[in-house]
Amino acid sequence: MVTFSSSQFVFQIRAWARELGFSQIGVSGVDLSAAEPGLQDWLAQGFHGEMGYMAAHGLKRARPAELVPGTVSVVTARMDYLSADTPEGWQAIEFARLQRPAEGVVSLYARGRDYHKVLRARLQQLAERMAQQIGPFGHRVFTDSAPVLEAELAARSGQGWRGKHTLVLSREAGSMFFLGEIYVDVALPPSEPVSNHCGSCNACIEVCPTQAILGPGRLDARRCISYLTIEHPGPIPLELRPLMGNRIYGCDDCQLVCPWNKYAQRSTLPDFAPRPALSGGALVELAAWNEAEFLQRTEGSPIRRIGFERWQRNIAVALGNALRTGAQPALVAALQQQLGQGSELVREHAAWALAQQPRARG
Repeated sequence: MVTFSSSQFVFQIRAWARELGFSQIGVSGVDLSAAEPGLQDWLAQGFHGEMGYMAAHGLKRARPAELVPGTVSVVTARMDYLSADTPEGWQAIEFARLQRPAEGVVSLYARGRDYHKVLRARLQQLAERMAQQIGPFGHRVFTDSAPVLEAELAARSGQGWRGKHTLVLSREAGSMFFLGEIYVDVALPPSEPVSNHCGSCNACIEVCPTQAILGPGRLDARRCISYLTIEHPGPIPLELRPLMGNRIYGCDDCQLVCPWNKYAQRSTLPDFAPRPALSGGALVELAAWNEAEFLQRTEGSPIRRIGFERWQRNIAVALGNALRTGAQPALVAALQQQLGQGSELVREHAAWALAQQPRARG
């Protein structure tokens, strides 16, 4: 193990990180034992749904030195993702999208380039700069890509505190940012954590369309629209479909309503500029994509990883919810096409959606 501990070195890491587009760097130790009971309880409750990898890795998530032997410190990184041209009042603009049923709403973070690619490459560059300074050292880079307690590490390293929605919140940047980590065998001085500033606010709990946030810090992923549209592989539960509205990939409601996001920072990177088709696209146009077009339009996007079938399934639900507001021939035609050409999963959701027409229910 490399033995090296210097606040000056951490200061230098922060300077390099800013050059690479990161907004904040922190350092955490590897003793996360205090987080283990909460993780065990969450898994025991089945709140992880069909994310089997969560249970498969078990407590390794809370034990960095078991995941990467030799790890003694974790460098955490924050990267803001609101695009540079995000206007003032963006939260109200995004809430307004939810009132336009024929528009497909994609979560803000997913409208540009895949953050996994952006963060991983830049974290690796940061690690290489560290090696140039101190010589070769053991390390491994992560960004939502392995059994890592990202939010816990971020909170312990001063990136922010855990909000009642379980996301990390910063007084300077809200929650509209990605997190990444470098597990290192270099002993670095840990950053000071920050105190919780949610107070008595319960806005995120109250706004959740499916009431997936059961209480402060308790999230049932099985009800979360982000889980349902991205991670869940099968049929979406019937009782939750109407609550999804026109959200076709992810959900930002708990972040949009959070008062701290008035301080959300804009990204300096062009990578997160939204693609036109994924920002304000009409459902009927998105439904018309064939698989080849889906793959072409989502190249380099995080959306591609859910695959064409889930994309169609999500759009079918949104079309059905739009139909509930009034029969529209274009919406019906889009669903009839899915009914005739989609997979069994897509056809089932399309049939449900067609049944949402006022006249079909009357």
